[in-house]
Amino acid sequence: MTPSLISRIHQFVGQEVQLQGWAFNFRSSGKIFFLQLRDGSARVQIVYSKADVSEETWSALESLRLESSVRVFGRVKEDARAPSGFELDGLGLEIISIAADEYPIGKKDHGPDFLLDNRHLWLRSEKQWAVQRVRDTIIMATYNYFHENDFVKFDTPILTPTSCEGTTELFEMDYFDMGKGEPEAVNVGTGKAYLSQSGQLYLEAGIMSLGRAFDFGPVFRAEKSKTRRHLTEFWMMDAEAAFVEHVENMQIQEGLICRIVHDVLANCQHELKVLERDTKPLEAVQAPFVHMTHQEAIAKLRELGSDIGDMDDLGADDETILTQQFDRPIFIEKYPAAVKAFYMKRDPLNPEFVLNNDMLAPEGYGEIIGGSQREDDYETLLQRMHEHNLAIEPFQWYLDLRKYGSVPHSGFGYGLERITAWMCGLQHIRETIPFPRLINRLTP
Repeated sequence: MTPSLISRIHQFVGQEVQLQGWAFNFRSSGKIFFLQLRDGSARVQIVYSKADVSEETWSALESLRLESSVRVFGRVKEDARAPSGFELDGLGLEIISIAADEYPIGKKDHGPDFLLDNRHLWLRSEKQWAVQRVRDTIIMATYNYFHENDFVKFDTPILTPTSCEGTTELFEMDYFDMGKGEPEAVNVGTGKAYLSQSGQLYLEAGIMSLGRAFDFGPVFRAEKSKTRRHLTEFWMMDAEAAFVEHVENMQIQEGLICRIVHDVLANCQHELKVLERDTKPLEAVQAPFVHMTHQEAIAKLRELGSDIGDMDDLGADDETILTQQFDRPIFIEKYPAAVKAFYMKRDPLNPEFVLNNDMLAPEGYGEIIGGSQREDDYETLLQRMHEHNLAIEPFQWYLDLRKYGSVPHSGFGYGLERITAWMCGLQHIRETIPFPRLINRLTP
């Protein structure tokens, strides 16, 4: 028999195939046995008639427990009643491994703590399967978009000697303290290292070689937050581009999000249906996106009842209020310089503000991208670092980028889990990553 993935059985209508997977459900009338099988690619029902199979096969069917792994033999047929449009007439069954006992996750409702404690098994459920496939589509759309727009994948370090933005929300770890003065000791005298919050600064070095570059990997924030939008470990995409200034930087971001939404809608219709995601809001995501300055956003929020201050960053509640007013993402640009990072370039029309942006997703999902034009002048950047009370020595290499052929450049980053939550219509990002790490959870 022809081996096949379930997702490809439409190629073998009328033919006998061999499938391998897990029994996620079954029922029997005594003479007819209905087996529902999943193999990671899709799900299908196999119908066995006791009169048409061997006693050995029937006995094997009756011995099954949920999530037992099996090898199935059957003939593919079209069936309009089946979710996929196909099912199999069962001809045989081989057991690979019988599940040891009753499967812990049943059809009854389980609380989030129970499901997270059993995350290694919860991932097998159809909704969690769908979330991970949407996540994969977002990743692939990102890679394709960047490669089509002349960006090169550039890997930045996870272990760093200092913070990207001078914050204290870092995971610190012991590192090799070889002691200053030893020949092999080069800037490792402190014995401390930190898990990266962002690859941005290193990407800025990369673009001086490659022109345009992006990285994609895990980052770590020691922020003690329990909101539905925060994880302590998550996946972040950072992109940088030489000779790109503020307006073009936002155009690149807009194109990327449009590409992601397009690919999810084109390739994940079944997954979105499993997730009961209303796709109409996603279909409305079209360029151009909404633009407003930070000052305009503050004024709009006050009209809507917020008590936000002139210098305040937008909180989660503010983002939710604002994004519910529009059917497409919003660029909030030109924040007060006093509350933003040292590397952001000042607005030449008003140096009280910086050439930065946050992109807010509609439907209350809030910030998904942060970006800015970077300060490219050596003396100005050095002054900003002094203003932020940053030690200069750990950043000297970063300053060097402005000494040898500095150019205007910009960049941005997105959080994969936040975009996945938006695409899937999820309320908490803990379901968007295979094994979430929260301030109160490090297992499984």
